[in-house]
Amino acid sequence: MPFKSDEFLNKVVLVTGASSGIGAVTAILFSKLGAKLSLTGRNIINLEKTSQDCENVSHNKYKPIMFKAELTHDKDVENLVKETIKTYSKLDILINNAGILETGSIENTTLEQYDRLFNINVRSVYYLTMLSVPYLIESKGSIVNVSSVNGIRSFPGVLAYNMSKSALDQFTRCIALELASKNVRVNSVNPGVTLTELQKRGGLQEGEYNNFLEKSKGTHPMGRVANPIEVANIIAFLASENASFVTGVNMPVDGGRSVAGLR
Repeated sequence: MPFKSDEFLNKVVLVTGASSGIGAVTAILFSKLGAKLSLTGRNIINLEKTSQDCENVSHNKYKPIMFKAELTHDKDVENLVKETIKTYSKLDILINNAGILETGSIENTTLEQYDRLFNINVRSVYYLTMLSVPYLIESKGSIVNVSSVNGIRSFPGVLAYNMSKSALDQFTRCIALELASKNVRVNSVNPGVTLTELQKRGGLQEGEYNNFLEKSKGTHPMGRVANPIEVANIIAFLASENASFVTGVNMPVDGGRSVAGLR
């Protein structure tokens, strides 16, 4: 079922990690479909660009509110929710997109790396969701967590990242059960390799990244990697009334990677 142009008219959507990649494209899509946005990210220049792009595609020229925030800082998370509610008086949809990737195995992943990955990929999501839930119950809203195929499948060399995404998937399923009777739906998307800056920020140099993308064409049965809009479309679907009876799902958006044999 295609989205209506006013699919999210007057819905308030909070998107984390909105300064780049999947988060930025998701924010722009929601704006195009009528939403009012609260955006957060760590790069204010990129965040301002996302905000302008959102305003440009908005039929009502809604300008998002923006917050440069470090989600591992509890006060930043508290202020994000407080200011969102202060501005819009409600919250309908929470998109927990912010996350990082770092490489390392059990032999060389430091506790500092482990803590950093779990603090950003799991703890910050837990706390932001905890603070948002009372408002989502009131609006009978929806949560979509951005996980990874790494939460479903085991891959060497990214141990702590795999574990953090697996924890996020379990978090999704557990709170889906806890909030179902209160008419709040909770789902996740689990992308395969997607054309973003995630791997570069995780340590891959330009040549290594290009080799990784080329290899990924062979590990994804559809023979290519994803574009961010392909993930954003599924996020929007799960948040929409088109998915009104869908909750507790960890949905792969991975060109078949999660069901493919190891290569």
